[in-house]
Amino acid sequence: MNKSFLAVFSMLCFGFCLQAQPYDAGQFQYQGQVLPYRFLKPEGFQGQKLPLVIFLHGAGERGADNQRQLTHGSELFSDSIEQYPALVIFPQCREDAFWPNGQIETNENGRVFHFEKDLLPNSPLHLVDLMIDSLIATGEIDERRIYVGGLSMGGMGTYNLVAGNPDLFAAAFAICGGGNAEAAVRYARNTPFWIFHGAKDDVVLINYSIAMSEAISAAGGDPIFTTYPQANHNSWDSAFAETELLKWLFSHSQTRTKP
Repeated sequence: MNKSFLAVFSMLCFGFCLQAQPYDAGQFQYQGQVLPYRFLKPEGFQGQKLPLVIFLHGAGERGADNQRQLTHGSELFSDSIEQYPALVIFPQCREDAFWPNGQIETNENGRVFHFEKDLLPNSPLHLVDLMIDSLIATGEIDERRIYVGGLSMGGMGTYNLVAGNPDLFAAAFAICGGGNAEAAVRYARNTPFWIFHGAKDDVVLINYSIAMSEAISAAGGDPIFTTYPQANHNSWDSAFAETELLKWLFSHSQTRTKP
């Protein structure tokens, strides 16, 4: 990502020198802005580089309590941390913001989402981006195995974050989300995607995931697209129950040479 910045972690125990219980709390600071996060890491991995997983929550989990973002998906990783050891981070978006850059309007067809192609400075997702830079700079992260995923607003943020870093992520998954289809050409050949959506979703229409799957495919990628015919917006329940999801995610390594 090659960005210059001044950033500090509020917790010295973020490094792998101290043992932490599942989902300890911390915060990332940048120029007076604060990004709360919860993190999970396996025991007994001192001196070894770990894969990194970033999980982006949905709109309902926004806030500043640094707890609500664990509502969906946290057990997926905590229950499998021994089988798939990694540093797993759940950042929290503030209440008045949105992970992806764009606008939302409502018309007779429901919510309509318009997405920007790029990360916007000073946005919560930009703070996530800078946090990843800081983690890489510690030398304690396996740069070939950095992953991102999210649901709803977080699924949208996943597309946005990957588009902003097309050479970084080894794999990504997006649940009931959507994104800027024009930006898919940046990462389609480089970042494998698994996309999930409920066919009966009336909050974020399945058309948004269809558009992203088609855009990635048209740009030379090979996304997996799983639909749940009876699911509404909470298709994350079905996605997290997919027994192959973590196996698929951690099977990928980033092999493209970064500029």
